[in-house]
Amino acid sequence: MDPIIEKVITNLNKNNMAGYYVNSKEELFHLLIELVPEGSIVGCGDSVTLEETGVFDFLRRGNYEFYDKFAPGLTLEDKRQIYLKNFTADTFITGTNALTLDGKIFNIDGNGSRVAPMLYGPKQVIVIIGINKLTDDVDSAIKRTRQVAAPLDAKRLGKETPCVSLNRCIDCRHKQRICNDFVLITGQFIKDRIKVIIINDDLGY
Repeated sequence: MDPIIEKVITNLNKNNMAGYYVNSKEELFHLLIELVPEGSIVGCGDSVTLEETGVFDFLRRGNYEFYDKFAPGLTLEDKRQIYLKNFTADTFITGTNALTLDGKIFNIDGNGSRVAPMLYGPKQVIVIIGINKLTDDVDSAIKRTRQVAAPLDAKRLGKETPCVSLNRCIDCRHKQRICNDFVLITGQFIKDRIKVIIINDDLGY
């Protein structure tokens, strides 16, 4: 294992969070089978990483009660109900915007539906990230998220914010702004409630 990955996992453990490293999507699925019991209730956050790795389809095919926010025909109210039910899930799986070398998780969210269950509710939270999300410290995590991830995500979501055309954040006050909730997770009361799986690949934004 790369010494940098070892350092991140060691620091996650110091922060009462578990760290894992896998080399491929196949190894990821084997690990998820170990971590997520069959028959359990699973919720997910919106994540390009989960889409690229096939985690959504993995959950749809598996023996889980999956709160699928992408199911066809859902209304806005249907999605709101799923967001609320995510708090009662056995497992909440999501991506993240950045992970610092000292084992801190940073995210920027639009409406809070992704970061809120990370903070409270589900019995366990599994965060899946590519190595491109590793940053030196909190300042570089914020910079990476605002200047790289957020403009790409706004473009993916069809927003009309300035960052879509400028390809950079100008701290706008646009009505469609997605940079509303800045959340830094530095540790946990319950040991290993949050589990971070680092994949040896560039994934998501």
